[in-house]
Amino acid sequence: MNDLKYYILFFSSNSGLALESILNQEKIKYAIVPTPRELSACCGIALQYNKADEETIRMLIESNSIFVEGFHSLNKIYKDFYFNEK
Repeated sequence: MNDLKYYILFFSSNSGLALESILNQEKIKYAIVPTPRELSACCGIALQYNKADEETIRMLIESNSIFVEGFHSLNKIYKDFYFNEK
């Protein structure tokens, strides 16, 4: 199964927590998640967000001078560990 996810990566966790506070105030849905190693070995946290909110989030980042490493997407592939035995 494939699942496209959207992430904001940070140089420091302080920036991630600052953006979290702003997103809470604006009632924008997100999740704090470990940074996927496929994207970076940088800061340990990332924010996962809905693609529909991206433009609003970009404007909030700019207007609040939040430092981010960037916006990324990752197509997670989940393996099916179950199989039918004959």
